[in-house]
Amino acid sequence: MMRNHCNRLERSRGFTLLEVMVALAIIAIGLGAVITEASRNLSNAALLEEKTLAHWVAMNKVVEFQVGDEWPGAGEQKGDVEMAGREWYWTLIVINTMDDRVRRMDVEVRTESGSERPVVKVISYLGQPS
Repeated sequence: MMRNHCNRLERSRGFTLLEVMVALAIIAIGLGAVITEASRNLSNAALLEEKTLAHWVAMNKVVEFQVGDEWPGAGEQKGDVEMAGREWYWTLIVINTMDDRVRRMDVEVRTESGSERPVVKVISYLGQPS
């Protein structure tokens, strides 16, 4: 009887190769999911930063006209500005409205001057200065 008890102890001392391989596979799948999600979060953070900075550039352009005395005519203006160590390219499109004392301003901001697609587009209205 003592011998039977010792055989069971010897057999139950460690994990089998199959158990170890299954455990490693589960860990590998879990770590893969964690790495994928972390990568996705980093790219989302970069996109949000880019959109936030581009929005600030657009709003700065709108505020320049709101606090200034310039009354822009209908048409398009382009320029560039540096913000947060990056170069931004803006396009201002001024459109007449039904009210002669109000103009619509569309400000588009891009990261590249020749890009067709803006990062952000802000629409604002400007009242004629007194």
